[in-house]
Amino acid sequence: MSQNLNPNNEQRKTGMQVLRELKEEHRKSDSGLGRAHLSNRVALGVLWAATGITIGLLAVILIYVSYHGLGVVLQDFPRFIFTWPEGVNAEGGIWPTIVATLYSTGLAMIIATPIAVLAAVYLAEYAKQGRIVKAIRFAADSLASVPSIVMGLFGLAFFVETLNIPLSMLAASLGLSLLMLPIIMRATEEAIRAVPRYIRWGSYGMGATKWQTISRVVIPTATPRIITGLILALARAIGETAVVFYTMGIAINMPIIPTDSGRSMSVHLYLMAVEGINLPSAYGTAFLLLLIILALNLSARWISKRYSRIEGA
Repeated sequence: MSQNLNPNNEQRKTGMQVLRELKEEHRKSDSGLGRAHLSNRVALGVLWAATGITIGLLAVILIYVSYHGLGVVLQDFPRFIFTWPEGVNAEGGIWPTIVATLYSTGLAMIIATPIAVLAAVYLAEYAKQGRIVKAIRFAADSLASVPSIVMGLFGLAFFVETLNIPLSMLAASLGLSLLMLPIIMRATEEAIRAVPRYIRWGSYGMGATKWQTISRVVIPTATPRIITGLILALARAIGETAVVFYTMGIAINMPIIPTDSGRSMSVHLYLMAVEGINLPSAYGTAFLLLLIILALNLSARWISKRYSRIEGA
């Protein structure tokens, strides 16, 4: 009789053990999920805090510069923008510095864009992926991270001293083009790689050659993203101080030809603020420079959003 009950008892014990094990596993899984939810909340909190700090700092800078600079511009508008600085205190407008800034960055864009776009086309469409391509990309990324003061000293040593180019729009544009080159190249390469392959296949199916496909299909399709990269590179160049300080000079001059010297807005702002010559003019210049950079960045965002909507449709 006892021998007949033993199997049932053993089965009952085994069932209870299985139930206990299931409860224990459930408890462990609940505690694991609780820890996962906690870590997720902590990570989200850190991300939100970092985002808030970034936006807060940007807002503080915009408000501070606008508070001190907007009144200067409006009080003397349009004289502050369209006239020359006068006297020892550089009172008056900043028109020559605006022209010099747009002149040098525009010329740098003309120099850097074809080189960067052709290099990106080669890396994305022709080059075999390997060590050489990785080395080129690494060099481009390293060039983009070089401090502007180092690039300014290089421009002074190479373009001005070695090549005997005077302090001018040309020397400043060559220095700025080195800063813009990796930004444009990487943006163009990513834009070309983002073009769907079936577009290329359709072109090849129509009998087009590889270059015809690239020049007439791929690049026009990638143009909005390329333009976004160009605008971001232009915004980076406009705000540079060290490069133009060492290669353009500080003379207040209206540049006409590329070999003319001048003073950019960023250098004018630096001199007015550091030397204490005219702080209101420095704030007004900072406000206009910030406005130009902000407009360029917003236009880049607008082009990117518009392209995304068209691509989604």
